[in-house]
Amino acid sequence: PKKKGNATMKKSFRMFKGALAAMVSLSLTAGVAVAQDSPDPIRMVLNDWTGQLISTQLMGEALKRKGLNVEYIQADAMAQFVGLKSGDLDVQMEVWATTQKDLKNEAVESGQVEDLGESGMNAKEEWWYPLYMKEKCPGLPNWEALKEPACVEAFSTAETAPKGRYLGAPVTWGGFDEERVEALGLDFEVVHAGTDAALFAELESAYQRKAPIILWVYSPHWVPAVYQGEYIEFPPYTEDCYKEERYDCAKPSGPIWKVAWSGVAKKWPTAHDAIKKFQISSDEMNGLIKRVDVDKEPLEKVVSGWLDANEARWQQWFQ
Repeated sequence: PKKKGNATMKKSFRMFKGALAAMVSLSLTAGVAVAQDSPDPIRMVLNDWTGQLISTQLMGEALKRKGLNVEYIQADAMAQFVGLKSGDLDVQMEVWATTQKDLKNEAVESGQVEDLGESGMNAKEEWWYPLYMKEKCPGLPNWEALKEPACVEAFSTAETAPKGRYLGAPVTWGGFDEERVEALGLDFEVVHAGTDAALFAELESAYQRKAPIILWVYSPHWVPAVYQGEYIEFPPYTEDCYKEERYDCAKPSGPIWKVAWSGVAKKWPTAHDAIKKFQISSDEMNGLIKRVDVDKEPLEKVVSGWLDANEARWQQWFQ
């Protein structure tokens, strides 16, 4: 009986050693991806509009939940490409075809910035007006209606009279609105909002009073879903229109890309691969933006709630 007991103990010990070795092996294998990533913070760019803040923090907070170090850095939407090329900034989750395509292409062609693919969202930025303005300017949405004296007067304010008033985005967004006004011979003055919030606060105020307003509205955004209105139909966009700096056409439209400093793939391979897989639709983003800007939910709460509700989805970004 003693010999039998010893044999049983030895067999149990061998089984324990085997199980332990398997556990250690599995643990090491699971840790390889994270071990490859630098402990340095991944510097993710924040711009000055709600959708970009949401998409950046959806990705950033997912990275944090996987044990990576993330730092958010505020940067100008146009000047940021200098930092991305130098490696002072690492990741930008939203580069819009509407206003940033040329800067993005130049940065990628330099070899210092990598295109990480489309985000799933499509960008549109254009002059937009509430439907009630068609009563005073019935030729809309044709851009040529804006040349009619009655329409100019309809869109004028005490600030710009006798010229019409176009409320543009913050100057840091670019957009060539002054150049377009001159190229198309429009009797309008471009007035820039100081911030994204100020731009749409003015729209909300005007809409409630049915006051004259025509302004820069972009999508993904909550405005087209909440208010009735239309985009102006300018002459169709062509690459030559912008390359030749004429700007007598519609703004470009197209995808929203993700980009990164070219060193991200080597320094943070797990993050690099996950960011490439990040996808969200314009419609879904519109809903998240509405919760922040209209329903006044804290952005951090909206982001964490989305991650909690969509864990299976974002975990796939890391597979």
